[in-house]
Amino acid sequence: MMKRKMQKKHIPGWAVGLIWLALWTGAAAALGQPLLLPGPLDTLRALADMCVTAGFWQSTGASLLRVTGGFVWAVGAGTVLAYGCFFVPWLDDLLSPLCTVVRATPVTSFIILVLLWLNYDATPVFISFLMVTPMVWTGLREGLEGVDASLVEMTKAFHYTPLRRLCHLYIPATLPHFTAACATGLGFAWKSGIAAEVIAKPVLSIGKNLQDAKVYLETPRLFAWTLVVILLSLALEKILMAGLRRLSGWRRKI
Repeated sequence: MMKRKMQKKHIPGWAVGLIWLALWTGAAAALGQPLLLPGPLDTLRALADMCVTAGFWQSTGASLLRVTGGFVWAVGAGTVLAYGCFFVPWLDDLLSPLCTVVRATPVTSFIILVLLWLNYDATPVFISFLMVTPMVWTGLREGLEGVDASLVEMTKAFHYTPLRRLCHLYIPATLPHFTAACATGLGFAWKSGIAAEVIAKPVLSIGKNLQDAKVYLETPRLFAWTLVVILLSLALEKILMAGLRRLSGWRRKI
């Protein structure tokens, strides 16, 4: 007698959102102190007030450029380092300790150090770059090391050119790892980049507005800016995943 597979019942995404929204509303109402925990309506009102100002869009755009700039540079550098260290063993021996140091050092330490070398606007870009590069690097290395050696020998036997071997063997093998590393790295780019802005306080930045809202005890604005960061991060992740799916389709046509 065949065993029936148990079907897991999931809660719809919209229902999960409503549940957490209700819990947030209930907690804010129970506490009764918007200064400590503003409710969803207080946060949305603060966001609506912010959206009609030019400073909001300038700060949001500037932070978006800094974080995405650092992320794009990190993806490029991490990809080059992963492939370079995989095919050139002595380069891996030389640079691997650097990757370990970057991953082990608290981001705050790097922010303070980088502020000694770079200006306030460049610091968040560099911090995003520095924090994401090891993620892409190690993610791609895992994919490369997992390539079946027999498939590599087969491509050599059929006289594949290096470019053809890259497109038909190494890219397919590393694409899932690359996708996972980019998805994780993008979220971390926002966290580290905004943290750098909070400390560096560039004139136009989300981080400076977060710090100002905290200093002046404008908690609804603090929640509103945090909501902006979350929404931007989710939107960029959707765009990134769509782009990577197109890359996967392009690879199959080669």
